[in-house]
Amino acid sequence: MSKESMTRRDFMRVGAGAAAIGSAAKVTLLEPARAMASPRPVPPSDRLRFASIGTGVRGCEDLSTALRAPGVEMVAVSDLYDGRLIAAQEHAGKKLDTTKDYRQILDRKDIDFVIVATMDHWHAKIVEDACAAGKDVYCEKPMTHKVPEGFGIIEAAQKHGRMVQVGSQRRSGVVFAKAKEIYDSGALGQVTAVEAWMDRNDASGAWVYPIPPDANPQTIDWERFLGDAPKRPFDAKRFFRWRGYSDYGEGLPGDLYVHLLTGIYTILGFEAPPQKAVASGGLYRWKDGRDEPDLIWTLYTFPGITVSVRCNLNNSSQGGDTRVYGTKGTLLIHSEDAVTFIPQDTNPQPERYSVDGWPRKLREEYWAQWRKEHPAPPLDSLTVVEDSHTFRAPDDYDEDLAHMENFLTAVRTRKPCNEGPVFANWTAISCHMANHSYANKAEAVWDEQAKTIRT
Repeated sequence: MSKESMTRRDFMRVGAGAAAIGSAAKVTLLEPARAMASPRPVPPSDRLRFASIGTGVRGCEDLSTALRAPGVEMVAVSDLYDGRLIAAQEHAGKKLDTTKDYRQILDRKDIDFVIVATMDHWHAKIVEDACAAGKDVYCEKPMTHKVPEGFGIIEAAQKHGRMVQVGSQRRSGVVFAKAKEIYDSGALGQVTAVEAWMDRNDASGAWVYPIPPDANPQTIDWERFLGDAPKRPFDAKRFFRWRGYSDYGEGLPGDLYVHLLTGIYTILGFEAPPQKAVASGGLYRWKDGRDEPDLIWTLYTFPGITVSVRCNLNNSSQGGDTRVYGTKGTLLIHSEDAVTFIPQDTNPQPERYSVDGWPRKLREEYWAQWRKEHPAPPLDSLTVVEDSHTFRAPDDYDEDLAHMENFLTAVRTRKPCNEGPVFANWTAISCHMANHSYANKAEAVWDEQAKTIRT
């Protein structure tokens, strides 16, 4: 965090009637204290050994991140496609034990934790099995594919005393910690609205990934991939572009909303699913057989705050991705790179617009009375007003590594990690509510007592 102590005074203007004698924009470089999983070389007896289950693009990124931390060793990998078993070993830089059946990994006694980066519809089953096998788990987001799964994961983690961290890195990000500090200081005043967006405008961003030329029923365990999803003939497009199909993933909410919502929950301290969600959108451009929309826009209702979240695969907007609106200031979140506070001018001003329709005598009497009630402050009380204050992460800051290190610390110390299953379940349910509203063309309401979504 910054060496400066962020308090409400840092942002507030002087009291009623004060005037500014200048302005200044300010930039502060954040200095995060790296929460290293191990601050010194680790003896072989204390090394953490792990395996990866699911090694597509994100899975390979996760295993590579874990291997950057000291005292960590990868020993095995499981994936349903032969090519990914090879790719995982290339990323690990060593020969690994390989299998297409993740249960063989969980049977091993020499593995401390697993990374689960499969399709969404396999998360709950694998995570629960891993907890029962005594493994800690780093699971990719969103944590679940269906609402009941989240409560099953929470129960499994608690029953077996396992550390479960879900991979929405903003939960450990230094920028979001600073944004929360500003919010908690009261500098924003009353916050009533938040908007967030994450847009893309290219084939890769729309999950139209190339299909490996060797993809076939011999190199891919198709039946295991389907799991509890509806049975259908082999289709390599569904395997490699699974996010576009509701049988296996949560579409844009599960891919991108969850990042935005994690940041919003972290900053504002939400501790429950939204009360309501209303979503609209459609499949306008990427009509390649998918059933997930390429544009979805959702209004969430939280107590006292309305949150708007948008994802669009048909235009790449610029200029940050989250804004928090308060009566005394605005927070602009520039992804994981920076946060800017912009104060609102809340100094009292005499009314001019509406009283222009009054007779001159009444107008002059009103202004005279206003000046009497709001005398000019003494000159020695005038204060410079900051137009904005930006806090930036260092150029070499890695949010993914910070999140992984937080998990590894939890594995070693058994202290709670930043994004355990309870928190991750709130954001996952938020994604499910958006999809529920979109699919049913109706308002989605969270029923806390029944732990379900209703319309």
